[in-house]
Amino acid sequence: MADNQVDVWMAHYDNPMKVVVERVRRILLTADDRIEECIKWQAPTFTYRGNLASFFPKSKDHATLMFHQGALIPGRYPHLLGSGREARSMQFVSIHEAEERRDELTEIVKAWIALRDEQAGQQL
Repeated sequence: MADNQVDVWMAHYDNPMKVVVERVRRILLTADDRIEECIKWQAPTFTYRGNLASFFPKSKDHATLMFHQGALIPGRYPHLLGSGREARSMQFVSIHEAEERRDELTEIVKAWIALRDEQAGQQL
């Protein structure tokens, strides 16, 4: 679900990677209609039962999406970078690259939703 505050943020976003950020945003929002977005940490953030990912808005050479708890997302994703306890990131240098990773991003969203639903069920 698109959020008007993110549309306003995007309208004022002055960055050479704006079109790439917008494409990745659209891919995430169409991956599952339960994904929502808002502005947190001065950047578009995607949520479902918690924070999934946020853009790093200041990068000018690539669009970077940071998955807050990416290490917890079940599955293997070749473009999800990082080895720390929690966060992972994915970078995109073009609209073409974002489109090439559409299936991978969709799988990440679906895995995140399944994980969060499972965790919510365990708390009942």
